[in-house]
Amino acid sequence: MKAANYPGDGEPLEIINKPDPSPKPDEVVIEVHRCGICGTDLHMTEGHHWQFPAGCTPGHEYAGRVVAKGSQVRHLSEGDLITALPSTGCGNCDACATGNLALCHNAPGLMGGFAQYISVPEAVSTKLPSTLTAADGALVEPFAVGLYGLQQAQIKPGAKVLVLGAGSVALCAIFWAKQLGASVVAMSRSSRREELALAMGADALINFGDQQQDQIQKLLGGAPDIVVECIGHPGFIGQGIAMVKPMGKVVSMGFCTAPDQFTPAMAGFKGVSLLFPVGYTLANFQHCVDVLSGTDFDPKIIITNTVGLEQLPSMMEKLRGSNQETKVHINPMV
Repeated sequence: MKAANYPGDGEPLEIINKPDPSPKPDEVVIEVHRCGICGTDLHMTEGHHWQFPAGCTPGHEYAGRVVAKGSQVRHLSEGDLITALPSTGCGNCDACATGNLALCHNAPGLMGGFAQYISVPEAVSTKLPSTLTAADGALVEPFAVGLYGLQQAQIKPGAKVLVLGAGSVALCAIFWAKQLGASVVAMSRSSRREELALAMGADALINFGDQQQDQIQKLLGGAPDIVVECIGHPGFIGQGIAMVKPMGKVVSMGFCTAPDQFTPAMAGFKGVSLLFPVGYTLANFQHCVDVLSGTDFDPKIIITNTVGLEQLPSMMEKLRGSNQETKVHINPMV
């Protein structure tokens, strides 16, 4: 099969030939029909301390059809369209006890979606209904990221929520904040994704600027109860602390991999709680599938481009610079 390979040290991805996977007794092999490019894929192939291991095949937002299954697989059949948690678990750690296998450091992950085939355990797979496509299925993972983060913030109906950013994670956070009954304002460095943010559920999108705090309070009817930081660059946790109301929460979902600075006393004197949610559970995946298949909302509105596997290396380099994309999908089978 054809698959992407990360050489390490920030070198561009390359497309190589690898052996086709064979399923273990508890696994299925899927033909990957869609795999999304995540901001993490970009950040962790830049050659700094936080990087994927050399020789790996990235890609964790995938969906595809089952083409082979192991002898112990009971609930999936060949031809089923599925997505899967890109994680396994040891079953014995605190992370596994909560169901958040992404935080288990004792078991291998299940990256590898930037390839024509991948094997995954049945236990972490979610079958997609006929109302969803492979493109929908490859969006379940980022939507689950947003769902898990907002659940950790314990948003209640009527809450005032400010989302910093308008990228994929921010858009999914906007969607779930609205689904959970909050008033939602998004704030971005440009208005390019304003229409998209509104379609995802934001009541308004504003730009960073001198009057931002006044605008936020006017639109929300007061200071935000919760600020969701989805930008991932230094300085924005501090901005969240400055904007949130006393006794409010700042939820960092941007996964910044660079050192950041903020003044702890500012958070302390306001009684601010800081949360750093990472990951999701299989129940989150199933809930996303149920919601996305049970409404008229089309999650594919965030997809701006779909390219073949051979175009992946150049697309990755494009996404590192100024671009007009939001969520880009890879179709390895074209």
